[in-house]
Amino acid sequence: MTVSPPQAPYVCAELYAQIQQFYSRQMNLLDGSAADPVAWSQTFTEDAVLGSNFQETPDTGRAAILKSMRDALAHISAQGTGDFRHWLAMIDVQPQPDGTLRTRYYGLAMATPEGGSLKIRGHVLCRDELVRRAGRWLVRRRHLEADGVPA
Repeated sequence: MTVSPPQAPYVCAELYAQIQQFYSRQMNLLDGSAADPVAWSQTFTEDAVLGSNFQETPDTGRAAILKSMRDALAHISAQGTGDFRHWLAMIDVQPQPDGTLRTRYYGLAMATPEGGSLKIRGHVLCRDELVRRAGRWLVRRRHLEADGVPA
């Protein structure tokens, strides 16, 4: 008989829905012609850290994260990618003893040029640490692991 490893308890449906809605609203701030990187950056704490396997050093602080995102959006726009969208799924939420949440989810970046077909631009495994401040969730730490990036 095979025994499965113990699983952490599930979070309540209300909390899970809050986190799904947080991510939906956060990523919608980067999509399409109405992208708002300033509002997006406000979903991070002032001292947040955003790192990845495709950058040499992580961005530390909201201002650095905003600058990187503005640069990324300018790069995407310069490529003439048309409509740019994100799709997040498979969100796992793990509450921590200190009240923070650790999340793990997949992100898919897609672009559709005018008159063209949808193209997948990348797939990323995302790991976040979320904190509750002034009644809302914020990202304190994010680490992205893009598929296909050499180790």
